[in-house]
Amino acid sequence: MNKNIGPVDRVIRAILGIVMIPSALFFVSVLWLKIVLIVVGVILIFTAITGFCGLYTLFGINTCRVDLKK
Repeated sequence: MNKNIGPVDRVIRAILGIVMIPSALFFVSVLWLKIVLIVVGVILIFTAITGFCGLYTLFGINTCRVDLKK
């Protein structure tokens, strides 16, 4: 699994994920929307930690400046 998320992208994903989860828990009353926001928030945090995004691979996007293929 090669990293394909750059540092700026990782920070943005982490911030969005950290904001989405508590927002869903405390400010959203619709159950399906609450679940969607929590799942998306967890995915954003996971991709920020690992530095890999499967959708980026499918679309051929790479925001990581350094080629880490070793």
